[in-house]
Amino acid sequence: MTPLRDDLRLITATTLSHYNESATQFWEGTRGHDVRQNIEALLRHVRATSPLSILDFGCGPGRDLATLRALGHVPVGLEGSSALAAMAREYSGCEVWEQDFLALQLPADHFDGIYANASLFHVPSQELPRVLAELHAALKPDGILFSSNPRGNNQEGWSGRRYGAYHELDAWRAFLDQAEFVELEHYYRPAGLPLEQQPWLASVWRKKSPAEPAGE
Repeated sequence: MTPLRDDLRLITATTLSHYNESATQFWEGTRGHDVRQNIEALLRHVRATSPLSILDFGCGPGRDLATLRALGHVPVGLEGSSALAAMAREYSGCEVWEQDFLALQLPADHFDGIYANASLFHVPSQELPRVLAELHAALKPDGILFSSNPRGNNQEGWSGRRYGAYHELDAWRAFLDQAEFVELEHYYRPAGLPLEQQPWLASVWRKKSPAEPAGE
């Protein structure tokens, strides 16, 4: 594995330090969020038979891990913050891997689905192609990737002590197409509001098989 540059190590260390120090407040602020729309978007596209093997990428304190487990699936969490990872294990009862998003160690062809809810936007744009390729490799054939990120105009940088990249739809599509994913659907959240009041871009993608032709 290639060592991270100093600027990338700073991004990771500072962002994770923020989440470690604010883990309790983060849990209190997000535990009641209704993301059933996102979970359903992932599950309805998976072609495999239940129970499904699902990676909750950036699982936070374990809210969605617990939901996926209650639905009868076999979710595994992945979280960079040690404080949030510990909370997720206790709350969900699931296995949680503590891994830096920029230094992943994932099994190949292992997951039916990857659920990345409010997590991939923390990956700097220059590293996103590599990270998406690693997620692609971790999916089984025809595996599904769900992502939801705060949208923007392709700007990135610091918001307090958190680093984020904020993509618009066409730019996000370009990253996923380069990583050999096929788009299945996208939508904006929260549902039922005007677009200017929907800050989240959600999208669902299928792992492209080696036999499929490249897009135009």
